[in-house]
Amino acid sequence: MSLMEMKQGVIEAQGLVKQFGDVIAVNNISLSIRQGELFGLLGPNGSGKTTMIKLLTGQLRPTAGSATVLGLDVKKDPVGVRERVGIIPEQETPPSFLTATEYLDFVGEVRHIPDVLKKADWWFDYLDFNDKRDVLCKDLSRGTRQKLMFTQAFIHKPTLALIDEPLINFDPIMQRKVKDYLTEYVRCGNTIFISTHILEIAEEICSGFAILHKGTLLHTGTVAELKERDQHLDDFFLSLVEKGTHG
Repeated sequence: MSLMEMKQGVIEAQGLVKQFGDVIAVNNISLSIRQGELFGLLGPNGSGKTTMIKLLTGQLRPTAGSATVLGLDVKKDPVGVRERVGIIPEQETPPSFLTATEYLDFVGEVRHIPDVLKKADWWFDYLDFNDKRDVLCKDLSRGTRQKLMFTQAFIHKPTLALIDEPLINFDPIMQRKVKDYLTEYVRCGNTIFISTHILEIAEEICSGFAILHKGTLLHTGTVAELKERDQHLDDFFLSLVEKGTHG
C-alpha cells in the first residue's frame, strides 16, 4: 500500500447516497477507515448495511457522493477495487454446477493466484471441510458454502476484506475459529470491514464501528471509548436506534 493510500484511509466515503425509486437506502454517508482497523458497520435488518458494502465494492453505483477503496475510485474503477479486495456477500453464492475444489481453482485463475489448490489445502483443513472438496456447491450446507466463500475471499491474502454478516451461518466452534482468524489478520496490518446486526460479535472483535439506521448514519466511534465510559455496545446501540426511530 502506498503512503498516499495510508494517509487518505483504506476506505474513504463522502456523502454516499443510494436511492431505489422513492426509497433512500443510503442517505449521505461519510466514513473513513484506516489501515489496521477491524471496523463494524452495525444496524438492524434493512438499515442499508448490505447496500453500503455493494457501493464500496463497486457492485452498485451511488446516486450521489463518492468513495475510494485502497485509493481507487469505486465509480471509475469498480473492477479494480474488486480485484484488490476480498468480498464475502450476505448470501453465499458459489456456482452450483462446480465442486468446492473446482470453484477455488476458478477463483485462482481469475485472480492469477499461483498454486491456488495448494493454498486451498490449508483452508480445507483450517475450516474443517476436507470431506466436501469434491461435492457440488448446490449440495453443500449453508455453513459449508459460507466456509467456501470465506476461503475465496482470503485465499489471495488481500490487504482489505469486506464481509457482510461474517458469522451468521457458523456454529459456535467455527465462529470462534473465524473470529480468531480475523483478529490475527488485522493484527498483521490488514484491514477488515464487516457489516453485522450481531452486536456481541462487534463488541468482541471490532476496534471501530458505525451505527446505521434507515440509511442514516447515527454514530461513529470506537469500542475502547465505550469501555472507558463503562458502556456496552448493545445498550448504546439500542438507545441510539430508539431515538432514531422516535425522534
